Amino acid sequence: MNWTGNIITILLSTFTGWVTTWIAIKMLFHPRRPIKILGITIQGIFPKNQRQIAEKLGQVVGKELLSFDEIEQKVTNPENLQKLRPDIEQHIDHFLQNKLKEVFPMLAMLIGEKTMLQLKEAFLLELESLFPVLMKGYMAKLEKDLDLEKIVTEKVAAFSSEKLEDILNQITKKEFKFLEFIGGFFGLLIGLIEVVVSVLTR
Repeated sequence: MNWTGNIITILLSTFTGWVTTWIAIKMLFHPRRPIKILGITIQGIFPKNQRQIAEKLGQVVGKELLSFDEIEQKVTNPENLQKLRPDIEQHIDHFLQNKLKEVFPMLAMLIGEKTMLQLKEAFLLELESLFPVLMKGYMAKLEKDLDLEKIVTEKVAAFSSEKLEDILNQITKKEFKFLEFIGGFFGLLIGLIEVVVSVLTR
């Protein structure tokens, strides 16, 4: 039995499986610019399709991840106003106790503590009913002025190939390494099968 030949076959098969997977992963990003070999244009998958990827990502972000309807629901939620209520009350108190005296000194002299409390409550009640209406109007205007899909598309499309590769590598580095391992493992498996078949057919 030719052990040396069998070991070389297994090692070559393992290396071939690993290097083939490694090349396939590299070809996701390289070559960054199209090059022609024997009349065939070769370019990395991501650089070649960067505009299409950017458009799809823009659609996903603009229509699914950051829906203006969901943002509006969050913004106009009465709970948000309640969270802001202490700050709002502080500003109203400051206005009634200080600013009012500066702007309308005579009026401030005629208003007592009880009236100030009534005014404060009136302001707060008005604000509670006005806040959702104002925010809905603002969100409707913002939706017209702010095209999230276009912004994301243009940002991603403007990325350099190096930056895009770096971002994707940061996200999928472990997965790429695992794929290389799987490639080597299947190469090893094929090598072992070749050796077993070779031994059995002798």
